[in-house]
Amino acid sequence: MVVNDALIDKLAHLARLNFKDEEKEKIKNDLQQMIHFIEKLEEVDTTGIEPLLFMTDEVNVLREDEVSGSVSREVALKNAPFKDDKFFKVPKVIRK
Repeated sequence: MVVNDALIDKLAHLARLNFKDEEKEKIKNDLQQMIHFIEKLEEVDTTGIEPLLFMTDEVNVLREDEVSGSVSREVALKNAPFKDDKFFKVPKVIRK
């Protein structure tokens, strides 16, 4: 595959990007190197190798959920600097 200015312009249009001429040259070189790398990978013989779906054989190594007690409203509000009967009071941060 040949990377030229027309391809760069098409990709820029699709991505809604604008590039300067010096940026286009760098992008052109980078894309050409990526394509060359992919072409090198295509040379590798992968017959008999199954596709890798997961990086590990582990399945769901998360811990189990455990129900635990919670704090009562009175205890939660005990050390709050600003509060009323039921709620924490916080400074207003959004103004109209």
